[in-house]
Amino acid sequence: MAHDHPHIDTIKRYYHGCNTADAELITSTFTDDVVHYFTHHKPIRGAGALAEYWVKMQPRVNGFWAVDHALVQGEEAVIEWTMRWTPSGQPKPQLVRGSEWYVFRDGLIAEIRAYYLNPRLPYLFTNFELEGFSYKQREFYLLKD
Repeated sequence: MAHDHPHIDTIKRYYHGCNTADAELITSTFTDDVVHYFTHHKPIRGAGALAEYWVKMQPRVNGFWAVDHALVQGEEAVIEWTMRWTPSGQPKPQLVRGSEWYVFRDGLIAEIRAYYLNPRLPYLFTNFELEGFSYKQREFYLLKD
């Protein structure tokens, strides 16, 4: 595991910012042009917009994110994470687990690709691809046009 790597330290600071809804801390971990891709909605682009998203989201989910496992190779990192949250109307916290791929530039997060399904959300699709991600351009595809 690479839990003592500077990239993982940056991810943990980002998560701490998300856990505490600290926009300044969140923003400090990003490049200005950061992009966060999700499987269940359009990507969020820009440090300010992404920090604002998490600051607004935190009171809605009362989440606590933690890094469970991490690997780093060059300017990329991948983590497995767990989020503890209490859904609206539920008496007990629940866990959601997922994985994220990070791309770093100059020690800051330039891209996040989040893979997870929350069974409590009303998914209207069966696709598990990142919305707005350029699979073909990056040659992440199996079939050609």
